[in-house]
Amino acid sequence: MLSFGFKDALDILCVGLILFYLYRLMRSTRAAGVFSGIMIFMFVWLVVSRVLGMRLIGGIMDQLVNIGVIALVVLFQEEIRHFFSNIGTHRGFNWFLALFRDHEANEQKNNDIMPLVLACTAMSKQKVGALIVIERGVGLKDEAQTGETIDAAISSRLLENIFFKNSPLHDGALIVSHHRLWAAGCILPVSHDPNLPKNFGLRHRSGVGITEKSDALAIIVSEETGSISVAEAGHLTRAVSPDQLEKLLLEKWV
Repeated sequence: MLSFGFKDALDILCVGLILFYLYRLMRSTRAAGVFSGIMIFMFVWLVVSRVLGMRLIGGIMDQLVNIGVIALVVLFQEEIRHFFSNIGTHRGFNWFLALFRDHEANEQKNNDIMPLVLACTAMSKQKVGALIVIERGVGLKDEAQTGETIDAAISSRLLENIFFKNSPLHDGALIVSHHRLWAAGCILPVSHDPNLPKNFGLRHRSGVGITEKSDALAIIVSEETGSISVAEAGHLTRAVSPDQLEKLLLEKWV
C-alpha cells in the first residue's frame, strides 16, 4: 500500500520550486521553448515507463534521456553557467557578504553615485547617447578586454567626455568596476528578447543583453529622446528620473 508522508510532500515542493526557478531564468532566453519541451518529454517518460510499465518504449526513452543530458550540457552551457552565477550572486547572498564589507567601502559607493547621476542627467538634457555598465558579483573581464582600458576615478566630466559625440569611444559601453571607470568602447552581447520594443537600437539591446548574461546594472541614455533607462536581470525600466536613478543605485550597487 502506498504511503504519502511529510518527506514526500517536501520532496515534491522542492522539485516544483527548482523547476519554477529554472523557468524564470530561461523564459527570456532561447532555452525557454526547449525547457517546456523537456518538461513535456519527462512527464510522458514517467507515465510510459513508471505508470504504464511499457518496457520497449520506456527503454528507448531511457536511452534518449541518458544521451539528452550530455547534449543539453553542450548546447546550453551558457544558460547553465548563467544559472549557477545567479545562485552565487543572489541578492540575499550579496546582502550576507555586505555584512563583512567595511564602512569605508559603503561611503566610497555613495561618493561615486552622484557623479554618475549628474553625468547621466547632463547627457539626457543634451541628448547624448550613453551606455554605462556597473559590474557587481559577476566579473566582466571578457567584455572589458574588447574596449580601451581607462582605470580612472569616477568623474562626471570624464563620463561626459567619453560619450561626447566626436569621441572615438562614445559608441561602445563604459564598464565601471570596483568604483573606477575600468574600460570604454566595449562591445557587449546583444539581447534577442522578442518582447523588447522594435524601435530599440543596439545601445538598449546591448544594455539588456549584458544583464541577461550577468548580474550587472546597465544605465542607458537614449540619443533620440534623452530618456534614461536602467536594465537589470534582463528587464528594462524606462523613463527613470535623476532622483529615481540615485535611489536605485543606492539600493542596487553592491
